[in-house]
Amino acid sequence: MKKEKFTIVTFLCNWCSYEGADRAGSARLNCPANIRVIRVMCSGRVEPQFVIQAFRDGASGVLILGCHPGDCHYKKGNYKARRRIILLKKTLKQFGIEQDRVRLDWVSASEGTRFAKIANEMADTIKQLGPLSELEALN
Repeated sequence: MKKEKFTIVTFLCNWCSYEGADRAGSARLNCPANIRVIRVMCSGRVEPQFVIQAFRDGASGVLILGCHPGDCHYKKGNYKARRRIILLKKTLKQFGIEQDRVRLDWVSASEGTRFAKIANEMADTIKQLGPLSELEALN
């Protein structure tokens, strides 16, 4: 059986999620090797075109992690991210991209175990969906 290769582009907020990922690494928790981390100051700064560009560049999934609602260092950045992702998923559906290929979730700096759990869940979801085919609509 051929093992499918896929990449998950992961946007992590600087203040919480990135530190949670670091904690998961320090604790040597099992995390998928096919995630590619992009550190952003806030999940609210992840522009929809960043997600679309990730798919255009060959990503099979995009994971966005930010501070828990109410804990954002920029007050309302995670609420902004939530609104954007809802609209972005509707747009991606029109391009034929399954909504499960994009996930927004919350991880605090102390939640290394939660980061590992979410990353592994995302990897399992992408394995079930299979690799993203060539998308003429995005090129």
